[in-house]
Amino acid sequence: MSCRLWKETLALAEDYLSHCSASPRQASPPPSESAAAMRLLAQDMELQHHTRFHSLAQTFLSQCGLDPCTSLWKVMDELVGDGQLNWGRVVSLFTFTGVVARQLREKEGAKLGLDPVKGQELGQGPSSPRGLAATIAEYLGEEKKDWLLENGGWEGFCKFSLSAREVNQDSSMKTALFAAAGVGIAGLTFLLVL
Repeated sequence: MSCRLWKETLALAEDYLSHCSASPRQASPPPSESAAAMRLLAQDMELQHHTRFHSLAQTFLSQCGLDPCTSLWKVMDELVGDGQLNWGRVVSLFTFTGVVARQLREKEGAKLGLDPVKGQELGQGPSSPRGLAATIAEYLGEEKKDWLLENGGWEGFCKFSLSAREVNQDSSMKTALFAAAGVGIAGLTFLLVL
């Protein structure tokens, strides 16, 4: 089960980060129910906290040096440092990393003189969406696999997502999701300001 969970986590992270860093013309449909759910919830979260996520991503990129994956691991540890991992924090992790991936693509494209709208393929190094996705998969699929398993894995996430979507946008469920994520976002802010 552990290997399967890691592979599912990697596929989900690769899809989301590729989706975030792709040009609109490169957009493809999500490969799974969990990928569709992550895209939807993370997009909602990014829209609600747009300024904060973009500011945090810029700070992160200015401090992480040439290996954002090592710094991302530290951010993930901080995000759940109080031991209270929940689906809201998982979504905030994906949202934050998606913003980082998009900013890295724009930065790399600008250095190479590429037009991000035309969608030229960029590098595959540690700062690529694949490198960041592998870091997420290693952390969630290995380090936090017990929590994922206790919460139904990515099928559990889909169930959570369905219940979150079934309720009104202003409902307490949606508020709870973003409040849980807000604690994680506050942790990110604290980590990146130090």
